[in-house]
Amino acid sequence: MTPPSTQNTADRKIIATPDAPAAIGTYSQAVAVGNLVFLSGQIPLDPSSMELKSGDIRAQTQQVFDNLSAVARAAGGSLSDLVKLTVYLLDLGNFQVVNEVMSECFDEPYPARAAIGVAALPKGAQVEVEAVMVIPG
Repeated sequence: MTPPSTQNTADRKIIATPDAPAAIGTYSQAVAVGNLVFLSGQIPLDPSSMELKSGDIRAQTQQVFDNLSAVARAAGGSLSDLVKLTVYLLDLGNFQVVNEVMSECFDEPYPARAAIGVAALPKGAQVEVEAVMVIPG
């Protein structure tokens, strides 16, 4: 397994890990500025195959949080350090399932969150989540 990598650019530190899907565009998995880390949106790609996770919205949402967790670890934190999430859903009717998966991934106090219905997501995903994390220091 390749270790996580970082690249410093002025005040920014670029976070990358092979334990989460590689960027499929012109973006970084995460960027740290001071003790803030901005995690790019994760869709339910399996990091080893770069294929969309098969299954229902529950399976896809779990894969998204697994991917976010890997990026958070590479940045020196964990899901418990996330302070803001933005959830993008093809069908807002799946909002309750996202809540259920979040209750399995997070303990109180929960991060702030917005949920937005969208017309399409990359690679035909049903869900995407981006996050902001504060590294304890």
